[in-house]
Amino acid sequence: MFGPEGPSLRELAVQAMSSVEHGYDLLAPKFDHTPFCTPGRVLDAVARALDPLGPFDDGLDLCCGTGAGVRVLAGLCRRSAVGVDFSAGMLDVARLRVRPEDGPAIGWVRGDARALPFTAAFDLVVSFGAFGHFLPRELPGLFAQVHSVLRPGGSFAFPLGAPVPANHRAFWTLLGFDAVMRVRNALWRPPFVMYYRTFRLGTVLAELARAGFTTQLRALPEFGRRDDGSPRARLVVATKSAAEQGG
Repeated sequence: MFGPEGPSLRELAVQAMSSVEHGYDLLAPKFDHTPFCTPGRVLDAVARALDPLGPFDDGLDLCCGTGAGVRVLAGLCRRSAVGVDFSAGMLDVARLRVRPEDGPAIGWVRGDARALPFTAAFDLVVSFGAFGHFLPRELPGLFAQVHSVLRPGGSFAFPLGAPVPANHRAFWTLLGFDAVMRVRNALWRPPFVMYYRTFRLGTVLAELARAGFTTQLRALPEFGRRDDGSPRARLVVATKSAAEQGG
C-alpha cells in the first residue's frame, strides 16, 4: 500500500482530512494500488453468480470508482454498461482503464447515488464496496433511488461478507478504524463518511423490503464457509416486482 505505486501515508492523511468527494479525487490515480479497491476474486465470483440470472440488456455500477464493476457488467449486459460516481477524479481514471471493445456501449456519469440522474433504464444494478460511505439513516433513500432506476423485474446485486467474529484481530481493527473516523468527524469539517461496521445484513434486508424489493441471498462458494456452516460471503440479489411500472 505504501510502495512506489500506492499512496504515501501523507497522501492518505490529506485524503482523510478532505470531503469524501475531494478525497477520492486526490486518491484516484493510485486507488487501484490500495487495499480499498475490490479484489478481482470478488468481482469474478459475483460475475459467475449473476451470469445464470441473465440475460441483461442494460446495467449500472453504483459508485463505480475506477470502473472495476463496469467490467463485470460489460460481460453480463448486451446493450450498455454505465458507471456512476460523484468523484470526477475516479471517473477520469475509469475512462482510461475501461475501454469500449466488442460488447455493450460503455458510459460514465457523474452523479450522487442518493439522487440518481436516471429514469427506470436498467435491468441490473451492482455495487462493490461503497456502502460504508452511507450512514444507516441514508439507506432508505439510497435503496429507493436504486428501485426507481430499475425496470420492472430488474435486480440490484452486491456482495456482502459475513461479520468478522469478535475473537478475530480484524474485528478490533475495523472497530478501531470506525472509532477513529467518528472522532475525526466530530472534530473536523467537512465529514469523511467511511465506516466498516454500519452496513449490517439484518438492517439491509429490512430496508430493501421497505423499498419494494424481494430479496434472495446466494452463497459465494469461492470463499468457503465459517465454522458454523454459514457462508463467508453472500451475494444479495434484490429484485423489483415485474408487475411494477418503471419510474
